Amino acid sequence: MAYGAGVDVGSTQTKAIIVDDHRHIVGRALIETGANVVVAAERAFEAAKVDAGLQDMEVTFVAGTGYGRYRITFGDIQVTEISCHGRGAVHLFPLTRAVVDMGGQDTKAIRVDATGNIIDFCMNDKCAAGTGRFLGAAAAALEIPIDELGPTALRGEKPVAISTTCTVFAESEVLAWLARGKKIEDILAGVHRSTVSRAMGLMRRVGIEREVTFTGGVSRNTGIVAALNEAVGFPVNVSEESHFMGALGAALFAMDHIQGKLRPAAPREAPDGIKVQ
Repeated sequence: MAYGAGVDVGSTQTKAIIVDDHRHIVGRALIETGANVVVAAERAFEAAKVDAGLQDMEVTFVAGTGYGRYRITFGDIQVTEISCHGRGAVHLFPLTRAVVDMGGQDTKAIRVDATGNIIDFCMNDKCAAGTGRFLGAAAAALEIPIDELGPTALRGEKPVAISTTCTVFAESEVLAWLARGKKIEDILAGVHRSTVSRAMGLMRRVGIEREVTFTGGVSRNTGIVAALNEAVGFPVNVSEESHFMGALGAALFAMDHIQGKLRPAAPREAPDGIKVQ
């Protein structure tokens, strides 16, 4: 049995996935990235091997992805997170034609073909609006734990209009609505709608095609999932592995190398003419 691994070093969390030669997930790990991305990558990889019950030498190829992919000292290759999320999404949901990846610092809209190759993508990497950080700012302002944001937003009946698109001013606007006597549920419902609105702007640029798969850490937020379903007009694909999608895609690229089934090389940087917001 051969094993390949993918390690996704994100801005807030680092994920690792190990797959066997049948491309089944046999081990996974999730840790906080912290200040040292090298250590985070090593810790996540070691934890995934423990979860899989594997020894060091049994994992023969490692692909790194995420913003810290070039700091994965033990990695054999580096693949862009855009390629990895597209690949992982189609692996789990074969009818995927569009991917929304919402992380801690950026959001990406990706259009893929039936094999998971990237047709087009657009990303918001200049501003944290419409990302996990935007939601985190609202949570801090209202002193609500991150994992309670979604359920609280779902109870909102009259979402307020969040006009700011800047995370820096999000806290001020949230507090202003609170001072006006608005319910926390309605404020958070508005925050979630605003977040999804930014993602929809990116999706329209690449084309909204059914099916849509939602990936990244924010996919665990039930309020965002509900708002995204409403915005696109149909249920998006979400699974327990959605948070690990980048690491899964990287692990699949690693297995390609092990089995000699190499796919077209993914660009290390954004190609010329790409749409970036």
